[in-house]
Amino acid sequence: MTERRRYPSDLKDDQWELIEPMLLEWRRVRAEGREPTTDLREVVNAILYVARTGIAWRYLPHDLPPHTTVYGYFKEWERDGT
Repeated sequence: MTERRRYPSDLKDDQWELIEPMLLEWRRVRAEGREPTTDLREVVNAILYVARTGIAWRYLPHDLPPHTTVYGYFKEWERDGT
């Protein structure tokens, strides 16, 4: 994946280090043998972008994961308390 310019809402490295183990474990349990294709840090960055800017999911910038993917993670994490 190519480097993208950072948004002010993006996680800093030390913040990502705090939550990465929990999200990787969540993914390991949920993957059920599927190979993950989405960068979880970018999913969190996209969720934070929406939270900070107040935009609708479908208006996420194109350099972030697709809004349907991001919203799917958000709803699942909201549902299971992640």
